[in-house]
Amino acid sequence: MSKSSQRDQLPLAEQPLEPASTPQHATLARSFDAVAAQYAAARPGYPPALFDAIEELAGLPLAGARVTAVEPGAAMAAELHAAHPAVPLVRALGDALPFRDDAGFDLVGYAQAWHWTEPARSVPEALRVLRPGGALALWWNVPNPDVDWAAEQEARIARRLPGYHAHSVAPEAPDLIRGLGLGLHPVAQVLHWTRRVPVDTHLAMLGSRSYFSAIGPAAAAPVLAAEREALRDVFPDGIVEEAYALDLTVTLRPPASS
Repeated sequence: MSKSSQRDQLPLAEQPLEPASTPQHATLARSFDAVAAQYAAARPGYPPALFDAIEELAGLPLAGARVTAVEPGAAMAAELHAAHPAVPLVRALGDALPFRDDAGFDLVGYAQAWHWTEPARSVPEALRVLRPGGALALWWNVPNPDVDWAAEQEARIARRLPGYHAHSVAPEAPDLIRGLGLGLHPVAQVLHWTRRVPVDTHLAMLGSRSYFSAIGPAAAAPVLAAEREALRDVFPDGIVEEAYALDLTVTLRPPASS
């Protein structure tokens, strides 16, 4: 069977976009400013267990930490500043941190963001500004693949949007770090948690993902409309129980040589 005939057999709402419409990595990485307010309103936070795990793996307490935020996008930075006006914020990329060598940070963290960096640059940058024994922590909320409805939703969207989530590296992060040849020994954990939100919030969360923001509202609308219909069968009361597998990777900068 030809690819075109296979495509024609799918329901209209599940037919994939033409390959020419598939956004490239650089476009996806720059896409979040277009949905910054939506991102801030609809994206999930993180459960307390995440911070307990970071403390355990990094060997340091987070209570009372002094935080400096780094964000490349103007609109995303504005949302962060509005939510946390007391937190110092610098505009920069994760591949080029605007801090001096041996800045002495205890922790460098990438929340839902490390897959937009080049590991061969971002990991040495983190090591450069960490104190000896300091920690690099990477984490992502990922739809739990062991929950049927969540796995089915991801599969539907992937059929509709070729290349969807092609740049997610959460499970591969430890191997990527080890493969850099820097003598690092990353440790990974997966934490499972859920949140209950109205279907509109869930769809807004989906729409804030890079692929949807990059293709624009017109192309995203039919995909999200199809998801609304599919969710009615699973959550007839209109409240979606989102299920997440939170991938965490922590690696320590080696202690200073004596």
